[in-house]
Amino acid sequence: MSDLADGARSEEARPAESPAAEPPAAEPSTAEPSTAEPSTAEPSTEPESGKKKSSRPFWKELPLLIGIALVLALFIKTFLVQAFSIPSDSMQNTLQRGDRVLVDKLTPWFGSEPERGEVVVFHDPDKWLEGEPTPKPNAAQKFLSFVGLMPSAEEKDLIKRTIAVAGDTVECKKGGPVEVNGKALDDKSFIFEGNSPCDDMPFGPFKVPDGKIWVMGDHRQDSADSRYHTDDANKGFVPVSQVVGRAVVVAWPVNRWSVLSVPDTFDQPGISAAAGAAPGVLGLAGAVPFVLRRRRRLTAGRTAG
Repeated sequence: MSDLADGARSEEARPAESPAAEPPAAEPSTAEPSTAEPSTAEPSTEPESGKKKSSRPFWKELPLLIGIALVLALFIKTFLVQAFSIPSDSMQNTLQRGDRVLVDKLTPWFGSEPERGEVVVFHDPDKWLEGEPTPKPNAAQKFLSFVGLMPSAEEKDLIKRTIAVAGDTVECKKGGPVEVNGKALDDKSFIFEGNSPCDDMPFGPFKVPDGKIWVMGDHRQDSADSRYHTDDANKGFVPVSQVVGRAVVVAWPVNRWSVLSVPDTFDQPGISAAAGAAPGVLGLAGAVPFVLRRRRRLTAGRTAG
């Protein structure tokens, strides 16, 4: 009995073992199952973000830039504007020897023709420059002239002022003014000081043919213009087809920069041949209905009788 009691006391004295703690129950997940497929992308071959693509050196770009500039210069010279150098004194004081002028080559492409008073550049129409010395440019000058970066010194071109156009009648008697369609030109504002309008070579009257113009230099006593070539194939007239374009501005030297405008005397009333004929044409047009109406009345009276 004592053994049993001792065993009982031994069991009671032994501390009670706590049951093992169970892990907390997992909360149900609300996230939807992933549907992403495994990536099959190849590794990126692009440079890392910290590295920049190196630009081409400037010296490699330079030939391309020069080529584009030359093409643009050639295009401008051919279709838009071209520089010309003044080789003589025939247009003083409007233009001086050595001036550079810019010539409009765009408007002739759209059918524009020279008008009275305009300064124009034109190709030699019939050996006007025969015997004149021609500069001998070197290879570099020829190339720059070809692309339009330098005025041409080799081409045989002339520059004069348009005095009369197709249909006009032009003349000048010694001691008198130049007349266009019977209207005297007041040329004191543009001819060389001390010059007469035409005392060195009077001319006319001449009627300007279709497709031609009559030109004269502003330095009248130092200009071999239309007056001096009335015996050539064109009778002194310049074919419009030989006109390069109108000189619009003196671009060089800088201290002589100016616009080549048309003098007011060329805009005076009645100077146009078409304007002079207009009153007669309008009068005839107005008389036609009156005459027809009168004829109908006479015809009707005779029929009634």
